[in-house]
Amino acid sequence: MVKSAPPADDRNVLPEERQQRILARLRSEGRVVAVELAEVFEVSEDSIRRDLRELAARGLCKRVYGGALLPAVTLTPLKQRRTEHPLRKQALARQAVGLVKPGQTLLIDAGTTNAAIAAALPAGSGLSVITNAPHIAQLLLDREGFEVLLIGGRISASIGGAVGTQAVEQVRRLRADLCFPGACAIDAARGLWGFDSEESLFKRAMIEASDETVVVATDDKLGAVATYQVAELARVQHLVVEHSADRATRAAFSVHGVLVHRADAVPG
Repeated sequence: MVKSAPPADDRNVLPEERQQRILARLRSEGRVVAVELAEVFEVSEDSIRRDLRELAARGLCKRVYGGALLPAVTLTPLKQRRTEHPLRKQALARQAVGLVKPGQTLLIDAGTTNAAIAAALPAGSGLSVITNAPHIAQLLLDREGFEVLLIGGRISASIGGAVGTQAVEQVRRLRADLCFPGACAIDAARGLWGFDSEESLFKRAMIEASDETVVVATDDKLGAVATYQVAELARVQHLVVEHSADRATRAAFSVHGVLVHRADAVPG
């Protein structure tokens, strides 16, 4: 049996473009096999293994014998997350605050990327910010010109914010123009997901209380898998991604009507 030739657009591509296409396949299928990729792209298995090593070094895949899997995303301690990738989070924040209009009421979830968003909000725009995160509330109180409402309830040390029935009930009695729920995982087919059941319920309440939803996600959250569904993709109007997010992944969200905003590249 004669094998058909691989698609022309998968042959003779530059290594960086090949890695982006491998990543798109990985996010679509959940796994890739090195020998199959070598045949598809008409390169050596050594070249594919090098591609997978580089993707793994960026946290975008998990190397296994013969290929790679999607990385298992876990919730690292808040103290550790605050020191991770500050320049990448700042770039995402700068892009995200461009969606904010003067005089709006914002719901901002706990999380280090959301803290970067709060820090990047323009002063003097008459913004009201509702948050369940004491750290974010204090950050805004240290700046002039913001009205801040702190959601109360049980504070989760690992999450860095209030969760549970009390916090959810408070949010259900509010209305916001724009919300920024923290993203544990987001997938073009399955929507927005979280790891903690109470936190996921709080994020869902945020979305239900807001006119529009903005999800801001680092590369490792795109196509990742988590435990509890927060919302279907139809409830997300905007997705802010890193500059390195590949075209195929961005297109997968765009086809579902999500406006995808790409952050500027981070130097170095």
